[in-house]
Parts: sequence; C-alpha cells; structure tokens
Amino acid sequence: MDEVSVVVAHSERATLRVGDVFLKVDADRARIDREVEAMALAPVPTPKVLWREPPVLAISAVPGTVLDRLGRPSTASSAAWAAAGAAVRKLHDAPVPPWPGRGGQSLDELTADLDSECERLVADGVLPADLVARNRQVAEAALRPWTPVFTHGDLHIAHVFVDDDKLTGIIDWSEAGQGDALRDLATMTLGHRERLADVVAGYGTDVDLDVIRAWWSLRTLLGVRWLIEHGYDPFTPGGEVDVLKASM
Repeated sequence: MDEVSVVVAHSERATLRVGDVFLKVDADRARIDREVEAMALAPVPTPKVLWREPPVLAISAVPGTVLDRLGRPSTASSAAWAAAGAAVRKLHDAPVPPWPGRGGQSLDELTADLDSECERLVADGVLPADLVARNRQVAEAALRPWTPVFTHGDLHIAHVFVDDDKLTGIIDWSEAGQGDALRDLATMTLGHRERLADVVAGYGTDVDLDVIRAWWSLRTLLGVRWLIEHGYDPFTPGGEVDVLKASM
C-alpha cells in the first residue's frame, strides 16, 4: 500500500500525498470550486482533477521536479527559469477570470494592511524597526494602480515543475484569480533574485523591475507573522527574513 505523507498542513487547509494522488482538504468549498475552475481555464499544464467530494479534492501528480527550493542555492538551468517565465506570460495574457485572486483588495486596503502589519512586526518584537522601515520604503513602488490579469496568486517555486528545461506543470491554484502580474513574478523569484533576468527573458516585455523588487519586500512583510503562526520558520537561512535583509 502506498504510504501517506503530509505535504502541507495548517489551519486553512491540508494536502496529503498517496502515491501519485494528492488529496487537498479545504473547509472552504467555494475556494475548492474556484481552484478547479482556475485549472480548467489556465492555458498552462496543471494537475488532472481525479474526483471531488467536498471538502476533499483529488488531483494527479505532475511530472518533473520543482523548479528550485527557497533557502537553497539555485540548481535549475537558465532555460528552465525562462520556460517558467514564458508560461507565466501565457497565463497573464489569458482571459481574466471573473473573481478576485489573492491580494484582490483595493489599493487603499492593501496599503492599510501593509502599514498595520509593519506596526505589529515592530511592536511584537518580531523584526527590528530599521529592517521593517527600509522594506516598507521599498514596498511603496508596488502600491500603484495595475491592470488585473489572470494570476496564480501563490506562484512559489515549489509550485512550478520542470523536466529537461521544459515546464511540465503548475500546481496549487487555490489563490488564483484577478491580480497584479508583477506579484506573480516577484513570488516566483523570491529568494532567488539572481534568476529574475532569466524569468524576464522568458516572460518578455512590460516588466518594471523596481515594482518586482518592491513586491519582494511587500509580500514578505505581509507574510512573516502568518508563517510563524502556521508553524513555519521565516528565519531559516535563505528564507523570508533574509529576503528582507537583502534590501538593506
């Protein structure tokens, strides 16, 4: 019998792997419905939906290996990163889904959330005030109007699979929907900023590098406390806190 392994588990949802089948457990039925619809609409390789019985969604494994790992030196080729960038561009050029994705709040709401989070990070002693202030300054460039596109919403490199320098699949579409294109690119290159040029080479034009760098800071400032509260360690070498320190 195939062994059951826990891929990820926190208070919002959990994913188990049994052989080549992934079981996603999510109490939010609407989120599962949106994830299935997003995979059907996305013009890039995605996992195959095997069955759905809320709150469980069963999907197939995708071939290949993850593009890279956060906190480890990059081992993937420039061609693999460029292929990932080209796939993301194809996604962003597709018709926009009718629902907001991750970060779908208004510009005013996003700014208020960021300022509140920065205050709490300092007040709770999670991060030094100068580190937070510097990254809040950098993040300002991302706080501008943008045209919504079809975004993945959580385009972590562990969600991107490649084989022989070709993209074979993108997984975990639970946060997909309308969003800022440059947030996706920033998420994928978070912790591997040396790969940004490869991604942009595959993605093509219309990329403001300053905004991507701003999203590195913004996304990380918003995520540090969430990671801690859900059992993750953003202080591991090469992790989120090191991303913030790199902007100093």
